[in-house]
Amino acid sequence: MASRVSGRRDTLLLGACVALSIVTLTLPQAVRDPFAAAMRRSVVAPLLSLQYNAELTRRAWEARERTRAERDSVVLAAMTAPELERENARLRRMLGLGRRLRWGFVPAEALFSRSPGEEYTVVLSAGSRAGVRQFSPVVAAEGLVGMVRIVDPTKSIAIVWPHTDFRVSAQSADGSAFGIVGPHLGDEPDRYLLEMRGVPLRTSLTPGTLIVSSGLGGGYPRGIPIGVVQRELRTSEVWANTYLLRPAVL
Repeated sequence: MASRVSGRRDTLLLGACVALSIVTLTLPQAVRDPFAAAMRRSVVAPLLSLQYNAELTRRAWEARERTRAERDSVVLAAMTAPELERENARLRRMLGLGRRLRWGFVPAEALFSRSPGEEYTVVLSAGSRAGVRQFSPVVAAEGLVGMVRIVDPTKSIAIVWPHTDFRVSAQSADGSAFGIVGPHLGDEPDRYLLEMRGVPLRTSLTPGTLIVSSGLGGGYPRGIPIGVVQRELRTSEVWANTYLLRPAVL
């Protein structure tokens, strides 16, 4: 009922406005201008005020939407900035490693295999067409990851250092000790550590010593970080020492 009454009122108001407009148009010029001025000051003034307020409301709403969009952009930038900084730092480390080793890289993404018995293999998104070769080292910014075992035109399969077939000729960073690094085949959590075997008895490595690839054999360029010495392992070997390493790439 209230909406019906309101509708009738609006219709009557519209009719009155139309009638006043027609009357105003038929008046002589001398009478029409003062009449129109009086209408603007009285009847039309509230309507003009409503239009003005509506325009202010629309501008305020648009300004609010722009402010919210700018705020969301700032928040998004603040959220992504640390990740971009970490990525940039990682790329800088990778470039620094390349400069030290004096050889280039073939960039690739790695996907871990979920098949039983292949937990320590990864599929790389680059193959022979990109320049990947069999037995090429796989590295990250932190150091050695593994070795390419199978190469296809568009992808490769690599073993990572916990794999039982992984081996690399290694040395201490100062060149005072040499040996062969392979996976430590112990129980959890030591399964995810490395061993440096065949270190001569006359050489002693202290915890914290950095171990890098020696370059012997031509498979791995010299100087790739492999791990850090944790402690000496007691083994049955008589003429050589074995050391437990914490991998450079976890």
